Amino acid sequence: MRKYLVEFLGTCFLVWAAALSGGVGAGIILAVMVYAGGHVSGGHYNPAVSLAIFLRGGMPLKDMLLYWVAQILGGLKAAFTLMFIFDKTGSASCLMPSLMQGVSAELIGTTALAYVVLHVATAKANAGNSFYGMAIGGTVTAMALAFGGFSGGAFNPAVAIALTVQKTFCMEQLWVYLASCFAGGALATLLFKLTTKE
Repeated sequence: MRKYLVEFLGTCFLVWAAALSGGVGAGIILAVMVYAGGHVSGGHYNPAVSLAIFLRGGMPLKDMLLYWVAQILGGLKAAFTLMFIFDKTGSASCLMPSLMQGVSAELIGTTALAYVVLHVATAKANAGNSFYGMAIGGTVTAMALAFGGFSGGAFNPAVAIALTVQKTFCMEQLWVYLASCFAGGALATLLFKLTTKE
């Protein structure tokens, strides 16, 4: 039960940071939360990352699905807190200038994130390292700075759902985030397997 609570809390903090301070804040809080909860749950805080780890053989299907539930609920908790306590509700703007740019930005950003997670947090060659949190948070920051203007920079289905409910993102484009992020998680696993001997 503790690992699901950690995933809930970490995703909640991630959504708060993303909504209130953008990609740089999200990257910093993600690094901190990965260090804080990584020893309990692995510190995924992202259904696409959990998918990548499942496909890599790093967790059972049941755990992946329960992680998804915890992550989405954590994101929704943050969304409702933003709306009803901090009076932070977006305008439901469709942030993608074009569908191709939005799909590409979310796919590239999520692939980079999940690929880095697989290497620094699951590869035997990097077992016991002390840099995994900064590598993961740094990836989110870099991808948000590079691609955030083309999609809003979710790179995470739970964040996308939460920010759609909170109306930073528009409902019409939610499917793009979901499809692109999950595809990015799967692609990262393929790239990991092609580039790593384990």
